[in-house]
Amino acid sequence: MSNIQNNKNQLIWIIVLLVIIAGLVWWNISQRQDLNEIVEQMTIEKEELQEEYEDLAIQFDGYQQMDIRNDSLQDLLSREQQRVQDLLEELRHTKASNARRIAELKKELATVRAVMKDYVRQIDSLNATNARLTEENIQVRRENRQFKEQNSQLSTLNSQLSETVSRASMLEVTSCVHTPLNKNDKKTRMTSHIRKLQFDYTIAKNITCTPGLKDLYIRIIDPNGNLLGESEEHVFPFESGEVPYTLSSQIEYTGDEYNGTCYWPMENIVAGFYTIDFFCDGNLIGSFPFQVKK
Repeated sequence: MSNIQNNKNQLIWIIVLLVIIAGLVWWNISQRQDLNEIVEQMTIEKEELQEEYEDLAIQFDGYQQMDIRNDSLQDLLSREQQRVQDLLEELRHTKASNARRIAELKKELATVRAVMKDYVRQIDSLNATNARLTEENIQVRRENRQFKEQNSQLSTLNSQLSETVSRASMLEVTSCVHTPLNKNDKKTRMTSHIRKLQFDYTIAKNITCTPGLKDLYIRIIDPNGNLLGESEEHVFPFESGEVPYTLSSQIEYTGDEYNGTCYWPMENIVAGFYTIDFFCDGNLIGSFPFQVKK
């Protein structure tokens, strides 16, 4: 009888032990699955951060190609460009599981962007007069090619625009940054993935300008000199005729600095140099070249 009882006790302990072992195995598998999910998410975040760094590096390349007539500013820009390259290289060699360092590199990206924005403002300020006159001349030549029927009116566009620029009450777009977006509305550096262009622009403060609703007309010219979105219905009055536009927007201008964003869908985008022009109140208020790389 005693042996039977001992055998029962041993069997119970064996069952308990098997249950414990099964529980530990299940817990270990669950922990591994959770760990795999975390690593997968960190890998996605690392890839997105790397794409943002690469996009920023491309922007630095674009500004380095500009005629910046200030040696000190040029040196500062070069240092920040090298800093971005160093951080990008470090990110590429950082394991996705190193969440702490990836978070630090994300903060570094925000810092570099803030510094770059300040440099861009300085560059725009230093080159504003020369760039404006240059782009006005380019704009005149393009308008003459596009609108032969209005050749006699547009032949005086350069001199008329030069006069309107001097008016204190005229609005002025001081900066415009383009961002290529993919089908998921995320930034991309691959031309084949571009489905939309985002433009972030700034209209300068002007207390002499009459506040109120303003109709903003935007023209985007591709590398072949063609107007994107050209349509007989999309025209606005300019000088003594009508000029077609790509897109338009109505803004509420109060006299303070205005920051706006607009989008343009792109299918079969062509790499090269584009130009975006802003018109308001019958004036050309800003013209900016930008490049879409292969």
